[in-house]
Amino acid sequence: MEETGGTSAYQAFAGVYDELMADVPYDEWCERIDRDIRKYGVTKTNENREKASSEDEEVLASERDLVADLACGTGIVTRKLFDKGYDVFGIDISSEMLTRASDLDEGRGIMYLNQDICELDLYSTIGTAICICDSLNYLLSDEELQSAFDGVSNFLYPGGIFIFDCNTSFKYRESIGESTIAEAGENVSFIWDNYYDEDENVNEYDLTLFIKREDGLYERAEETHLQRGIEKDDIEHLAENCGLEIMLISDSDTGKEVTPETERIYAVLKKPAQV
Repeated sequence: MEETGGTSAYQAFAGVYDELMADVPYDEWCERIDRDIRKYGVTKTNENREKASSEDEEVLASERDLVADLACGTGIVTRKLFDKGYDVFGIDISSEMLTRASDLDEGRGIMYLNQDICELDLYSTIGTAICICDSLNYLLSDEELQSAFDGVSNFLYPGGIFIFDCNTSFKYRESIGESTIAEAGENVSFIWDNYYDEDENVNEYDLTLFIKREDGLYERAEETHLQRGIEKDDIEHLAENCGLEIMLISDSDTGKEVTPETERIYAVLKKPAQV
């Protein structure tokens, strides 16, 4: 085994991310996203897109039908939504993740932008924004969260929606807590040491990766992740501040009402249509 001192785990993580996340129900999540776009939003898929009667209407329709996958990582959900007929592009702060996403594009031609979701700078309005797999939990301050929500609201097309999920403090405190998880895979193994600071409502997990190389040796990479629990009250406050209407807030795992024991929240917020 060789240890690469100072190696960015995001650089290493990007190459093995999909393998480590193989058990995540991405197909199920994308089915739900597709359903809720159709139910609450204005964005159309290619097959349902109506022919515009004028050039101006065509430009507006092209913006309305755009989907931004925020904190897209290696583009797993981005590609699945593209395959469902959506005009989707990905945004992530990690250039390594975006390089991996482009490598996995397989001719789709999906565009990826290297941006911080707290500082969105898009080229047009969008009909739908999504941010899933707990990415919002990486925003550790009220200011960062509000900045992300404000940016989404600013670029949403009238009637457009923001779909996201987030872990609650209950999950970090009760389900993950002070724990260590180790798993050995065919090409990558990991050790995950977890700590939750209840006073700060910040969860820290130290991830150590052992990644198999072509020569059979293993490289070691380490990274520390910090996440903060987000509650239903937080979402309601953020939505009110950025002018988005709440369409749905539910327990992500059950689809039912959020309770004190909810581990992950799923939400759909909507930008009011112009009168």
